[in-house]
Amino acid sequence: MYGYKYGIGFGKRQLTLKERKELMCSILRDIFKKSNLGNIQSLKLPCILLIALLVSLPTSAESQTKLVQDKQDRTIDSKTQAEVIDSVTQALNEVYVFPDVAKKMEKHLRSQYKKKKYEDLTNLREFTQKLSEDLHQISNDKHLRVRFMSDEMLAQFEGDTLTDEEKQRQLEQRRRDNFCFKEVKLLDGNIGYIDLRCFSEATDAGPTAVAAMNFLAYADAIIFDLRQNGGGSPSMIQLISSYFFEEPVHLNSFYIRKSDSTKQFWTQSHVQGPRMTDVDIYVLTSNYTFSGAEEFTYNLKNLERATIIGETTGGGAHPIDIKVFANLNVGMTLPFGRAVNPITGTNWEGTGVTPHIEVAQEEALDVAHLEALNKLLGKGKDPDRQAQLEWTIDGIQVKLNPVTIEVSELKAYAGQYGPRKVWVEGGNLYYQRENRPRYKLIPMGNHRFMLDGLDNFRIQFIVDDNGEVTELIGQYDDGHTDSHKRNR
Repeated sequence: MYGYKYGIGFGKRQLTLKERKELMCSILRDIFKKSNLGNIQSLKLPCILLIALLVSLPTSAESQTKLVQDKQDRTIDSKTQAEVIDSVTQALNEVYVFPDVAKKMEKHLRSQYKKKKYEDLTNLREFTQKLSEDLHQISNDKHLRVRFMSDEMLAQFEGDTLTDEEKQRQLEQRRRDNFCFKEVKLLDGNIGYIDLRCFSEATDAGPTAVAAMNFLAYADAIIFDLRQNGGGSPSMIQLISSYFFEEPVHLNSFYIRKSDSTKQFWTQSHVQGPRMTDVDIYVLTSNYTFSGAEEFTYNLKNLERATIIGETTGGGAHPIDIKVFANLNVGMTLPFGRAVNPITGTNWEGTGVTPHIEVAQEEALDVAHLEALNKLLGKGKDPDRQAQLEWTIDGIQVKLNPVTIEVSELKAYAGQYGPRKVWVEGGNLYYQRENRPRYKLIPMGNHRFMLDGLDNFRIQFIVDDNGEVTELIGQYDDGHTDSHKRNR
């Protein structure tokens, strides 16, 4: 989400940028604390993701989510409905990114009101939910929402700042979340992997990002997993992207309607650690991938710097502000600008980012891993390295295209092979070498099996002309083998 970057004004004075961020974070946590969203552990999420969740929640009256469960929920009449519509449409006409669409939305709301379509909605929460639906019907803007706000929530908006203790508490929470860097590791074949759940502000998360990038500095390819990333700060997008270009590159711009101004974002001229200008990049996406995560994906796709694998993303490209109508107990998330890609001249709003390789999100990591390995295999010349790549490729192909063997056939492999034992249990084949852990065997075809949980060892059974299994050969990823005859 981009609302943070440009700042939000609250209360009696104009807050500093950092105060605005911290205040919004506190308010959002309170909103989610009062909601029934505990199943997603929303209170542990970074602020930037809380906004993404806030604006992407379903808005229908039948939705399982009622954003605020509060005893101050209001009963309203037709006059109050008109006042809410007046306030919302005035804000739209002043700020909304597309003036012509703002006019259409105003016309639609007033037409609905005149036709008494809202007459039965005497509950303020349900009325604002319906307004959001009607606004979305015209704009298809997933960042645009109108919401009920309790008196308690409004009181928090009127405060000037957070205490030092609250600021420190929030920073500690972000640190415990590792600034959304969930996992950084090397996959088989020297493929780097980053599971990134949001794009935190670089001012706080910069050292963590630098550490992650330097850890993967000598990977042969990098996979960014954004399947659970709901958005974030352009500053982190800028920092990470800078590692993949030698010279400064124009990533994205934001056009702000009210000021008729444009802010550009370029890669940085300096990074801490090696650049990875020749490393292949893969980005994993899902239909949850949203906002800032979409920008990162869209930028690299159009710069032809990454291969996108997974599902079409959510489709939210507008930075937002929060507008509060305290006298009405109503607030709204209000898109005030739009992303403008320097290559396409447009963005992903309403359409999402379409992947190069479209697969179910559950398969995206294996597909990306396989793509990276096959590309490396095609460029390689070292026979030892080629053999290791082929070993890993074989394993991933089996995961994507499982081989099925009937239990009756599995029983043919059961037996004692020197110190090695093979048996059938619960419909699966198992292997154990004396006094060592046991492993489930995964069929690869042609009497060959992988071990579930052990990547550097596989088993090849030898079958004679009569169809009898006579020998077990252990195969290792470095090329050497050992074998044992089947005990008679």
